[in-house]
Amino acid sequence: MAIKNKLYFLCFLFLMFSFEINAQETKNKLPLITLFKTLQTQYNIQFNYAEDSVEGITINPPSKSLSLIEVLSYLEINTIFSFNTIDNYIILVHLKTPFEMQLLSEVVLSKYITKGINKLNDGSYEIDFLEFDILPGLIDTDVLQAVQAFPGIQSINETVSNINIRGGTHDQNLILWDGIKMYQSGHFFGLISMFNPQMTQNVNVLKNGTNAALTDGVSGTISMETNSNVNETFKGSLGINFIDANGFADIPLGEKSSLQVAARKSISNFAETPTYSNFFDRISQDTEVQNSMSTILNSDQEFDFYDTSFRWIYKLSDNDQLQLNFLTANNELSFNENSVIENLETSRQSSLQQNSIAGALRYDKIWNATWQSAFEVYETDYKLKAINANILDEQRFLQENVVSETSLKLKTNYKINDRFKLLNGYHFVETKITNLDDVDNPIFRSKISEVVRTHALFSQLNYKPLHKKTALSFGLRYNYIDKFEKHILEPRLTFTHQFLNHFSVEVLTEYKHQNTSQIINFQNDFLGIEKRRWQLSNANDIPIIRSKQVSIGLSYSKKGWLVNAEGYYKHVKGITTQSQGFQNQYEFIKTSGNSNAIGLDFILRKQIQNFNTWFSYSYIKSDYKFKELPEQTFPSNFDITHSITFGAAYTIDRLKLSAGLNWHSGKPTTRPVFGNEISDNAINYATTNSNHLQDYLRVDVSALYDLKLWNAIRADLGVSIWNALDKTNQINNFYRVNNNSVNETLQSSLGVTPNAVLRVHF
Repeated sequence: MAIKNKLYFLCFLFLMFSFEINAQETKNKLPLITLFKTLQTQYNIQFNYAEDSVEGITINPPSKSLSLIEVLSYLEINTIFSFNTIDNYIILVHLKTPFEMQLLSEVVLSKYITKGINKLNDGSYEIDFLEFDILPGLIDTDVLQAVQAFPGIQSINETVSNINIRGGTHDQNLILWDGIKMYQSGHFFGLISMFNPQMTQNVNVLKNGTNAALTDGVSGTISMETNSNVNETFKGSLGINFIDANGFADIPLGEKSSLQVAARKSISNFAETPTYSNFFDRISQDTEVQNSMSTILNSDQEFDFYDTSFRWIYKLSDNDQLQLNFLTANNELSFNENSVIENLETSRQSSLQQNSIAGALRYDKIWNATWQSAFEVYETDYKLKAINANILDEQRFLQENVVSETSLKLKTNYKINDRFKLLNGYHFVETKITNLDDVDNPIFRSKISEVVRTHALFSQLNYKPLHKKTALSFGLRYNYIDKFEKHILEPRLTFTHQFLNHFSVEVLTEYKHQNTSQIINFQNDFLGIEKRRWQLSNANDIPIIRSKQVSIGLSYSKKGWLVNAEGYYKHVKGITTQSQGFQNQYEFIKTSGNSNAIGLDFILRKQIQNFNTWFSYSYIKSDYKFKELPEQTFPSNFDITHSITFGAAYTIDRLKLSAGLNWHSGKPTTRPVFGNEISDNAINYATTNSNHLQDYLRVDVSALYDLKLWNAIRADLGVSIWNALDKTNQINNFYRVNNNSVNETLQSSLGVTPNAVLRVHF
């Protein structure tokens, strides 16, 4: 009995002692923000972090006798953040991502354009929307508009459904949302991104040097990611702008699970804003929606879009995590075609629908300190459907383009030692594409369905020495396409080295392929609005598209100055004339060939306290080679030789201001021979793409104010003006014969387009 009482007494003393220690530790804890400010003064450094991410976090301060390296190590062990040092005095603070082994993701150039945009040592560019500042003309963090701020990336017609990376077509871009391949990218048929900006936390853009785990995207990759950490506190927002109303919620479901939900819908059913009117005029320009003849009047034009998405995370244990993603998006346009036929008023409706639905499941497992794995499976479906009612011919023309893709991927990461890491995996992809053309008068129906399955094995060795100034990655991907019994090997290499404290050099190279492409059969397909349809390669007249690319870059960063220049060469073979959007003598020609691009991307940026300014320049020489055409070699349709961007941003307290100028040389075009425009009842064209449209010039401005209301509730107020000078820019032209004369049709860009946003965070 005495022994039992002694045990109780010892337990009581232990509990009291533990409580005293815990109370003392709690008493000594400081807010992490306060500690950052103290360390900034002590070590003459600057912490760069998103205020929302560190709010409410406390920590016991480290000993004042520790070196800076030891302090950062202490912080990394005792917080949920990682710390990267840039220019010897800037410390970037990022949330740790425990279930993705970020093999080569350290920042080498921070604030590449503005705050929240960085260049990483794997050759990619990162947009961190938790730290994102502001860009000219943007008040919502539109992902696919923001990526066009990088040199070498632009849209030849101002849409996010036609993004050109180093002279490539949009279908040559791999667009991923949490690992799911997306075949649709825009709302309003390309004028804004369909990915909800409130849910997308991070974007990685790769022009070259792609990870061996990825396939497709011979021109580049745009990878979007949601937050992959379990949230312990509720967060939400409600917003409205001149285009849509939207909402977002991050909901904790206990200590081990959280759910993110986002939704967005156009407000055109309730109000027609100047922005909506400009957008509608832009998409309907020179299409079936706008064109009316003397005997036909189009009326009751209606447009609507919406998207919803969610991401659920469940932490099974400290070493196991389950993630579920879902996204759906829809665009719908309709109008009536009216006429009086035999003294009777007749009306028939035409419509266009574009929608995507996608879901994914991911399971991550940490087996031990050196070994972890990830299993991913997704299903993505895309459908484009048009009903074109021809009232005079009493004809209904139905068109459909349907894509259904299933993917299964297993990845393993093995840490050999502190310098070497090994990535291995298997990837299976099945893609089915169906194209339907159905006419009721005269009766005609064509439905073609094709399936391609690809098996792939990949391996990648990553090397990073202890001094972290060098990063080297070499990967190899083996692909087997069973339908064609085709074997494809794709080596990938990235090398980055920092030297002389402020300089870095990088070398990137890759081989890639893809089995899908977008083609245009006729310019008035799908009412002329979304006329591109997806199609599978058949290893014959529609070849597998293959590319090889190499680039060399040099960077300098010191005291707010940043200079980066990158030269590249890219060769793409297997492209078709149908995928390039010809509107000249090659409009109806079907043949395949190659494209070559050689170019330079350059950026100069200077930051002076709260003021940031940048200048970027891109040069490209891009050519086609089609052996079966009379002109075997000529400039490509995306040969925008010179592009310049100049921008500035200023932050004062809670107000952010930005303005920018975009200029590029005119789009290549093929004009009729002057004085001999018609030959044999057809247009007599001059040398292909030997002329250019007028140079493009656009000035954008934006302002955003962060207003604190009460407690944890705050609001964002923003205004922007796209094309503030109301410059009429020519983005496309084509010619048609009418009454034995040649008529030119010019298509123009958006005019001056205002926008405003109100968003409340709680």
